[in-house]
Amino acid sequence: IPGHATNRINAAYAFGGADLLVATIQQNLGISVNNYVEIGFGGFARLVDTLGGVDIDFAHAARDSKSGLQVEAGTQTLDGAEAIAFVRSRKYQELRNGSWKSTGGGDIARTGRQQALLLAIFDEVADAGAFDLVSFANAFAEEVTADEGLTPGVILDLGRAGLALERATIHTATLPVRNSSEGGRSYVVMTGDADGVISAFIAGRPFPS
Repeated sequence: IPGHATNRINAAYAFGGADLLVATIQQNLGISVNNYVEIGFGGFARLVDTLGGVDIDFAHAARDSKSGLQVEAGTQTLDGAEAIAFVRSRKYQELRNGSWKSTGGGDIARTGRQQALLLAIFDEVADAGAFDLVSFANAFAEEVTADEGLTPGVILDLGRAGLALERATIHTATLPVRNSSEGGRSYVVMTGDADGVISAFIAGRPFPS
């Protein structure tokens, strides 16, 4: 972290807000950050509710007593509060063979659930025949903190471009990492395989499998 030695990446935000977080990402990953958007959990929940909820397929019944998640197996429509419980879950459990079992995976697994929800939101918007993009863009603008370049008009243009995408062309990935520790604190650090993921992201080509 520029000016703050080595630390977890979320510490960059704590030390210097969005500007230092962006500088940290650009310095460590070599990825240019053109714009910045920040949304709180409350605003995220309200945006999900404006869509009438989002559908997530659960292979097993799932719960997290800490986040408040409690869903049955199958395709479930999550409202805003349930969506937040899903993406915030750190103690995710599934009902398998009659007993509740922790799935593990830590923050990496949680990232996967967040990616799944974002893709579900895209599916909900893309499938909505009477989706009011202008109203949604205005509501989105009210719920986020963004840099000066992201005006409501730009958000609207990005929304139109997003609706033109096909679901099959949207790819997600998580950087390959390994567990480490320094000064008695646990971290994940990138492995050599991360270079291929970063290069693919910068070039706009499919991620390596």
